[in-house]
Amino acid sequence: MTEPSFAGHPRGLAVLFFAEMWERFSFYGMRGLLILYLTKHWLFSDGVASGIYASYAAMVYLMPVIGGLIADRYLGFRKAVTIGAVLLCLGHLGMAVEGEPARLVGGEVVQDAFALQIFYLSLGLIIVGVGLLKPNISSIVGSLYGPDDPRRDAGFTLFYMGINIGAVLAALTCGYLGEVYGWKYGFGLAGVGMLAGLITFIRGRAWLQGHGEPPQPERLTELKFGLSLQTRIILGALLMVLVSWWLMQNQMVVGRLLTGASAAAVLGVLVFMFVSCNPDERRRMGLLLFLTAYSVIFWALFEQAGSSMNLFADRNVDRTLGQVQVATAQLQFFNPGFIILLAPLFSMLWQWLGARGLEPSPAAKFGLGVTQAGLGFLVLVYGINMADESGRVAMIWLALAYLIHTTGELCLSPVGLSMVTRLAVTRVVGLMMGVWFLASSVAHYLAGIIAAVAEVDGGAQANAADSLSVYEQTFYTVGVIGVGTGVFLLVIAPFVSRWAAARQQQPPPATQEPA
Repeated sequence: MTEPSFAGHPRGLAVLFFAEMWERFSFYGMRGLLILYLTKHWLFSDGVASGIYASYAAMVYLMPVIGGLIADRYLGFRKAVTIGAVLLCLGHLGMAVEGEPARLVGGEVVQDAFALQIFYLSLGLIIVGVGLLKPNISSIVGSLYGPDDPRRDAGFTLFYMGINIGAVLAALTCGYLGEVYGWKYGFGLAGVGMLAGLITFIRGRAWLQGHGEPPQPERLTELKFGLSLQTRIILGALLMVLVSWWLMQNQMVVGRLLTGASAAAVLGVLVFMFVSCNPDERRRMGLLLFLTAYSVIFWALFEQAGSSMNLFADRNVDRTLGQVQVATAQLQFFNPGFIILLAPLFSMLWQWLGARGLEPSPAAKFGLGVTQAGLGFLVLVYGINMADESGRVAMIWLALAYLIHTTGELCLSPVGLSMVTRLAVTRVVGLMMGVWFLASSVAHYLAGIIAAVAEVDGGAQANAADSLSVYEQTFYTVGVIGVGTGVFLLVIAPFVSRWAAARQQQPPPATQEPA
């Protein structure tokens, strides 16, 4: 009897596809509204709002390092995903508690203190929830396939398609409801989406066929201080929610933590390179660190999408299509929409070039990615110089910028995790994967610093002409930096690629599932 399947794949993939689609629906639905909510509802200045946004994004990308380790050693992937999904449901629904809008009284901003604390707590719940869910649901996908199953790559392609479908739907629906009918409706719909994801995952448990279970189930029942290990882990997760709640109100501490962790990680890797590696391993590890640093540049530019580019779209982009006014947050659909359209084409392009020995090296792909991140901003600058008398820029320029950023993402992003497993010395692959995620977290924090540079006096109350000049200067600066650093890497790519070639001559590392 043939086993039931999902598009030729294990049917457990269907559960994970729809669960992740709804989780990303909730995440991107909230993300598209966040900077607008901070500046319009709470009346935070652009600089303060960018700091909150950056700290949130940095923690969201740092927490999966911890969540992956906990699942791998204790909880198992399925339990970690379930607990993370519950926290996410609470966090997204908590975002719907908007309270009284902030108001100006005698030149001072007066905010609803209780509702603001609920907001910070909701961000904390989302941060820890993503940390437990995101790395581990991907790991379950990997566990559905044997090491040599030829369907593995296609399965991950389907899975990531679900991510982008969720992101597109979120932008078009949550963004519209949040801006047109009220913030609570947009955030509330994001919460409903997360609840749908949780129900999908729980009801489809049998289809996972035992994958993702705890490595040692009996350990979870071991008592200490009268509490089982599983209970202690859940209490620890709730404690991390409180820590994240506090950090969202103390963004400078997040910056110091990331600075300290980054310095310690780089120093530790350098010590390992020079103490425990032979010359060939040292060259490969050096290349990996170098390209990881370049990924920070790319993501710091790319992640302006949720902050400075989102505010620019709100204040300076003509969002009318015929007789329809498009909500600002709905424009977040450009990136995932372009991903859905272009990812299959890029996959075919790399295969076509590879068959002819013309596929760019990882270093060259990174250079292309960073260059395109910069070019996207220079396109916006060109569009700004064609603004009308009211300071409005045609939407096509924003769409073109997102298109160029997306093609850059498709050059760099798929290479990243593969690069870590190929270049890292086998005995520290896990450590270097953690360094990669730490770099992503640092990049998101730096993105907030860049967005804060684009602060407009008066924020949401500023006129379009004043904000236009600020965005022109900021986008020109980051565009030149992106193009300059990207072109530099393209020029030296043939030289640094010798390290990658040296790695390919080594025996392949043991297969390791992503954390």
